Amino acid sequence: MGDIKVVTRFAPSPTGFMHIGGVRTALFAWLWARKNKGTFILRIEDTDKAREVEGSIEHIIKSLRWLGIDWDEGPDIGGLNAPYLQSKRLDSYKKYAQILIDSGHAYPDPYTKEELDTFRKKSEQENKPFLYRDYRPKDFGVWDGTRALRFKTPEIKSYHWNDVVRGDLSAGVEALDDFILIKGDGYPTYNFAHIIDDLEMGVTHIMRADEFISSTPKFLSLYEALGITPPIFVTLPPILADGGNKKLGKRDGAKDILDYAKEGYLPQAMMNFLVLLGWNPGTEKEIFTEGELKEVFDINRIQVSGAQVNLDKLDWMNKEHMKKLLADEIQNNIFSYLPEEFQNEKLVGVVFERISKWSDVKSMIEAGELDCFSKSKTPHYDKTKLVYKNSTPEKITQNLKSVIQALEALNENDFTMENVKNTLMLIAEIEGNRGEVLHPVRYALSGKDKSPDPFIIASILGKNETLSRLQKAI
Repeated sequence: MGDIKVVTRFAPSPTGFMHIGGVRTALFAWLWARKNKGTFILRIEDTDKAREVEGSIEHIIKSLRWLGIDWDEGPDIGGLNAPYLQSKRLDSYKKYAQILIDSGHAYPDPYTKEELDTFRKKSEQENKPFLYRDYRPKDFGVWDGTRALRFKTPEIKSYHWNDVVRGDLSAGVEALDDFILIKGDGYPTYNFAHIIDDLEMGVTHIMRADEFISSTPKFLSLYEALGITPPIFVTLPPILADGGNKKLGKRDGAKDILDYAKEGYLPQAMMNFLVLLGWNPGTEKEIFTEGELKEVFDINRIQVSGAQVNLDKLDWMNKEHMKKLLADEIQNNIFSYLPEEFQNEKLVGVVFERISKWSDVKSMIEAGELDCFSKSKTPHYDKTKLVYKNSTPEKITQNLKSVIQALEALNENDFTMENVKNTLMLIAEIEGNRGEVLHPVRYALSGKDKSPDPFIIASILGKNETLSRLQKAI
């Protein structure tokens, strides 16, 4: 970046929901600042009081911190450019509003809602789009703060600009109109406030969604009126719902970012997943640590096309990150979902092999997949399934008796998975048909067509319960 100190920001509205699209914007801005040893700012755009939800600021902070995103300046930690709530920065907006008024670039809106509705109807009747500039009053009164303040578009012209992701962009004169800077309630609009905040905070790169492209000419005309050099624009691709036909919304199953936390996804996996929604590292590598992302992330590799959310991919990615955890951490997380009777170290490997996120443990319990390991839940099964393929009840009975006899010879302390396995495999070798030995033992111990290996089940149940179930099968 040469001599430019990179300053990025994330400026969400406190509306109570942290969509993964917004969190991805924060992630990209944070990674670019960290890669360039720059500054990342958290700023809250709370000027639309009608939409504000109580507790949202705390929710935003909690969400970002869970993912692993930190900031150098923000509402909770302060900084050189405090305050970081737009509602606390009204004096700044008034100052720049006065500059625009003095230079002839802003004026108080004299019209009532009814008058504006009349103008709109007239435009409809004339079959042309409604543009406020067509009804701009010739004489402006003094702005006393009780009416909306509008920006007077200085020059109706086409605009051309560059976007890091989209390249050269342009818009015709129809994109420009006189827009509101400060509302009648004294609060600024997004169109005005973010430009002043970015200016005062020295923001160099703005990352935001593609819906803001159509508003960029407004921003450019305001930058010109204030004599500001625009920051670098980085438009992020949309996040698409399953199927890739439309943007992901709540109706398509979009979840708050902390819902993923509740489901037991790892934050490092979620970060890895989000960064690949619209960014290509240029290699086949898909699993990244936070440290690696800070090194390799590059805004020049952000894609133009939309990124489709694939939850199967998220599950796979989460499992890959789970594999990197220490054994104690894996056990503690699994035990946090397991009833006490199942909290056996021998069961950890069985469960871990079958899950892709921690909440899957709960799903396994609810589906009865672990019932076979409970001494209080004797399996109920279809006795005909004890007979393996074309074998006979007599042959299976004989094999089960051989198994019981061999296992009875083991001491309780020697009743390990390895010893049980060696014992069963020896009998299977003698009988010459592994299926006629292992299948009935597995089904007798689990009561299920598909289950973990019988050696694992037996070692967890212990000698007495194992022999009891085998005897029942006979």
